[in-house]
Amino acid sequence: MIKKILFPFLFICLFHNNINSQNIYDAVNYSLSDFQGTARYNSMSGSFGALGGDLTAISTNPAGSAVFNNGHFSISFGSDKKLNHANLLNASNNYEKNNLTLNQIGGVVTFDNLDKEKKLTKISFGITYNQTKNNFNEYRLTGISNSSSIDNYFLNNANGLRLDQISAFDDESITEAYIDIGNVYGYTHQQAFLGYESFIIDPFEFEGENTSYYSNIPQGEFNQNFRYVSRGYNGKLTFNLGLEYGENISFGLNLNSHFIDYDNYTIFDETNNNGESGNFRVNRVYFENRLSTFGEGFSAQFGMIAKVNEILRLGLTYDTPTWYEISEQTSQYLETNITNNLDEESLLITNPNAINIYEDYNFKTPSKLSTSIALVFKGYGLVSFDYSREDFSSLEFKPKNDSFFAALNQEIAFNLKDVNTLRFGAEYLIDRISLRGGFMSKSSPYKTSYITNQNYTIEDTKGFSMGIGYKLKGTTLDLSYVKISNQNFRNLFDTGLTNQINIDTDNSLITLSVSTIF
Repeated sequence: MIKKILFPFLFICLFHNNINSQNIYDAVNYSLSDFQGTARYNSMSGSFGALGGDLTAISTNPAGSAVFNNGHFSISFGSDKKLNHANLLNASNNYEKNNLTLNQIGGVVTFDNLDKEKKLTKISFGITYNQTKNNFNEYRLTGISNSSSIDNYFLNNANGLRLDQISAFDDESITEAYIDIGNVYGYTHQQAFLGYESFIIDPFEFEGENTSYYSNIPQGEFNQNFRYVSRGYNGKLTFNLGLEYGENISFGLNLNSHFIDYDNYTIFDETNNNGESGNFRVNRVYFENRLSTFGEGFSAQFGMIAKVNEILRLGLTYDTPTWYEISEQTSQYLETNITNNLDEESLLITNPNAINIYEDYNFKTPSKLSTSIALVFKGYGLVSFDYSREDFSSLEFKPKNDSFFAALNQEIAFNLKDVNTLRFGAEYLIDRISLRGGFMSKSSPYKTSYITNQNYTIEDTKGFSMGIGYKLKGTTLDLSYVKISNQNFRNLFDTGLTNQINIDTDNSLITLSVSTIF
């Protein structure tokens, strides 16, 4: 059954704007990364562009590998806690999610040029893995709506569509009809089909040509429960080459392989006690939706670190866009509790038992330019400052000649803007002990006008960090604590029921790193 939906459905959904997942919010989500790395890197808020000498710092500035004097290996584990304070319909709920992670693992080897007359004094090679985003998240909400019901979602999808395009043939099962409707018409028609088969909506006329529908959910007060669950990780595998010239300047190149693994699961449960006895009515709707996203991508980085004098260090890095190929699939499940004209209650399950698998598409993230400055006080510590800029209006879905993607790219170009990221870090040395701290700030990619008028947005992100390190011969133990806060908004559904969810997130990450030289 699943194979039957593959190619005809894919084509129609992708090229006729019937996919429910691709929008400006997802474009931003694919392009953002979390604060992840070694404990030393994290404790200084990632301000390492002019420093190097750290395995995660290599992913910031590839010239950082040439700073190592010896071979180096490190591995980092983290405890990631997300506390979500979510608000819906003036009702709030706190939900905490903890997750253990492998933040980083990798190593670098260095080769000194024994010929001191040569300008090329060192070559370094590195391989590192860094988790770039932890997609494990969850929140739950309960609220009471005096106006909006889930029926608006199904009505918005159904109105304007012919009844014979959203209903099953006499000899078709739910699964067969869901698949066939997807094959021929696409995702929007599938949503209307679910609403019709579950008795949430009915046509004004039971004729094939009918295009108008009404709701069987009586008006009044609605108890609404929403649960959001996401799983998965995004990561980056980096192959590094570093070169040192004359002991004062280093160059580096990274070739990066990226992956996206994101599973998004939502449950919406609505009940009501509306309507009069003796009338047919729907008193409960239970609606599940699942979206799985997988992606593979490639990018490159070019970097330089200059040792101006014994104290001053300068860094410059250019990150190319990341070119992704992304695949998606969805599944759905629907239940309704129905009271008939005799006030008899029954449960109706509308389960397509099918997976919609869409045609792969391409996506390009913005390039990034970073500048860094650091002051190193030998034997005492250091301070470091990084600034980076990304033009999020350059985000792009492909193929560009597809009408849906062309319109989406125009929306992105008009509503997104440059993202500025500031990072500051400091380290103070006391014998074998290192004390560290830092802070970071990243601006929202959305223009003010879009934030004001839309519900799918992310506000500025801010955070602080601290940590400690201890050296024991050739091994170093590092521990860090990072706290990052942001606020984002989303709708319950893309159409019809667009009540806004406001989510304040405090993300706390504790990282332990073990590193050794060889």
